[in-house]
Amino acid sequence: MINREHGLPITKQAQVLRISRGSVYYLTRPMPEADLAIMRRLDRLHLEFPFAGSRMLQGLLVAEGRKIGRRHVKTLMQRMGIEALYRRPRTTKPEPGHKIYPYLLRGAAITRPNQVWAMDITYIPMARGFVYLAVVLIAVNVRAGPGRLNRVSASIGGASAGVRLPCGVAAG
Repeated sequence: MINREHGLPITKQAQVLRISRGSVYYLTRPMPEADLAIMRRLDRLHLEFPFAGSRMLQGLLVAEGRKIGRRHVKTLMQRMGIEALYRRPRTTKPEPGHKIYPYLLRGAAITRPNQVWAMDITYIPMARGFVYLAVVLIAVNVRAGPGRLNRVSASIGGASAGVRLPCGVAAG
């Protein structure tokens, strides 16, 4: 991009390309051999323990007899582009750009069985890996009428007439 032999000064070339002039003159320092050795070991440890963060990797390196601080391990991990693999919080937070679907049941009256079905899926962490759990819910809105009071109250433990039962609970 920048041609040092060109007739246009470097300052003007940087201005035309809209980059800072300091980045043109910046020369990266070579990595010390000690850091490269630590990075190779960090790479092997990360393959063996992908869930290990900078604290655990620093502890493993110290246990091997290397003298290194956690922040230096964190810096090297960032430079290598590795990070600990673990379940992050806010897993239900939508990503930018994903479509948000409208709630189609707002204001709708659920009057009969099999009118509304819902589905949800989640995963459950296990000792080795995880399993998916898929649930299909059939929304039912049951009102206890005067003729069914005894059967309903017996089945739900003392409900009175006119009480709405939770979705999925069928009366008598």
